[in-house]
Amino acid sequence: MKNNFESDDNKIQVEKSKKNLIYVGMLSVVMLFAGLTSAYIVSMGDTFWLKIGLPTPFWISTGIIIASSVAFQVAVYLAKRGNTSGLKSAITLVLILGVGFVYFQFKGYGELFNSSIHPVSKIIVTEGKYGDYFEVKYKGDFIEINGNDFLVKGKVMNEKQLAAYQKFMSQFLELDANKPFVVNQYGNDFILYFQNTPMSVKDKLLLTSEGEELKFLDRARLRDLAVNVRDLRGDFYAKGKLGKDFHIYYKGKELGYKDRQLILNGKKLDGYLQVKSMESADTASSYLFIITFVHLLHIFITLFYVAKLVIRSFTGKINPENTIGLKVGAIFWHFLGVLWIYLLLFLLFIH
Repeated sequence: MKNNFESDDNKIQVEKSKKNLIYVGMLSVVMLFAGLTSAYIVSMGDTFWLKIGLPTPFWISTGIIIASSVAFQVAVYLAKRGNTSGLKSAITLVLILGVGFVYFQFKGYGELFNSSIHPVSKIIVTEGKYGDYFEVKYKGDFIEINGNDFLVKGKVMNEKQLAAYQKFMSQFLELDANKPFVVNQYGNDFILYFQNTPMSVKDKLLLTSEGEELKFLDRARLRDLAVNVRDLRGDFYAKGKLGKDFHIYYKGKELGYKDRQLILNGKKLDGYLQVKSMESADTASSYLFIITFVHLLHIFITLFYVAKLVIRSFTGKINPENTIGLKVGAIFWHFLGVLWIYLLLFLLFIH
């Protein structure tokens, strides 16, 4: 009888020590994300800030992690009652749902990349900005930029026109420090202007109005413009329309856009702020990637532990007398689920 009591006491002590260890780990994670979200808010206060909608896969992954948390609790319940077959199914489902969460997180990242939202980027296009050095005439009319729209005669270019424009500019995508651009398509529909003067082509070489080849720096600028055309990027790195698909703020105030310049309180930004807007990095998106990826990393690591629990359930090592590991795993998994919901709501209302 005494040995039984000692055995029970030992199990209780082991369970307490493991839970305490998990609680310490959870506190560390809370401190980490408290620091990241606080830094996000502080950084947002005195700079240009890009706000976008969250990708749909992030919402799908939210439903998945809630379902997985329920499945984990069911697994604990079945283990306590000795239902080994039910335990196997429930904990395997947790693993499958966890992998599904990771999958949809990466799907969300894919949507962000497709919208030209990257971990490291700027808000305003500066390299290869249309009109700074180069412009293009299409069938006698200059192509114009309005946000991320390409216009001819005041109308947005259709898909066929855009495709032709991209094909023309693709000749300048490959930059070689020792070789000039080789131009095979020129003059019929498109003419390139450099510093307000038309360029010509002789022997497939692009020449300035003085009959000279472009210097390397100017070829690099033309290459950057070609990249922007390839990606259908006008004045903003984020795809879509300002005010609809994405928003730009300065010190908490939303900015407008007119005549290719940002507007604050109905007036164009002064010269200093215009320059600052062009130099500002897209810090908001950097934080978005950091915060979500660090959480995803915790999920990914925890999945290895869940996989271990799956193996233990099939080898009979989890039973009504030994559920400590399962309980501890469930506690941390529930915590990660709650943490993700908090992060999602934070990004929803702040980002």
